[in-house]
Amino acid sequence: MKLVRFGDCGAEKPGLVDGDGCIRDISSVISDWSYKTLNRATLEQVASISMADFPVVAADVRLAAPVDRVGKIVGCALTYGKHAAEAGLEPPAEPMFMLTAPSAINGPHDPVIMPLGATQLDWEAELAVVFCKAGSNIPVDQAMDYVAGFCVGNDVSERVFQLERGTQWTKGKSADTLKPLGPWLVTTDEVGDPNNLEISMQVNGVTMQHSNTSDMMYSIAELVSILSNYVSWQPGDVMMTGTPAGVGYGMKPQVYLKPGDVMEARIEKLGAQRSVVEAYRPLYATAEKL
Repeated sequence: MKLVRFGDCGAEKPGLVDGDGCIRDISSVISDWSYKTLNRATLEQVASISMADFPVVAADVRLAAPVDRVGKIVGCALTYGKHAAEAGLEPPAEPMFMLTAPSAINGPHDPVIMPLGATQLDWEAELAVVFCKAGSNIPVDQAMDYVAGFCVGNDVSERVFQLERGTQWTKGKSADTLKPLGPWLVTTDEVGDPNNLEISMQVNGVTMQHSNTSDMMYSIAELVSILSNYVSWQPGDVMMTGTPAGVGYGMKPQVYLKPGDVMEARIEKLGAQRSVVEAYRPLYATAEKL
């Protein structure tokens, strides 16, 4: 199944994508796709209902990230050998990872807002894994039992915040809107082997990244298992699995995003997302000082 969320910000509804590519509103069955509903029982219940029983949604509806109320985002780093080389770093002995604020999650076609003071905003097409079962210290041969499915991710990063302001890479990853996810979440049964998917990123129509998840130094099952030794996976959690070579930081001279640039991340079987970069603007009202 292709799980989707649609509607205005703050009023999203859950849906499914049918065989004709139309979005079906399933809010009569579940309240949303979140940690409460991303479990095997609910997925099986929804799959058993005929798509024809759900109303079709307007084709121009806004798409949101395909999962709500994400508990945590765990980002893997340097999982592609060529990306580690372009960054001038040795691949780690085991997967490097960082936590990213869930408040950074963005819709697949919503604008990406440059953080205040950003000067080196960069793109990173990534396969995102979404979980449907809680667990820790998971054996590799059981790891995929904990996965609901996969979606396209873009781990947009501010390199100065990430690399020059202390040792916490989280700083460069967590600003609002820097984590577009979607357009939909594709369940594991429809994806097949997640370590054999073509992945690419175009910026302003020019291909910057083009690889295959088979180039990763770890299988998805290995990443799920190894990281579960340090953090427990919970339903609705997201794991970003690392990016292939071709980011702006690795170019000579380096190239970074600016307002008006268009990022298009695409992964085989998972669809594509399109994000336009916008200059910084406040996203929240600031309370008056007393």
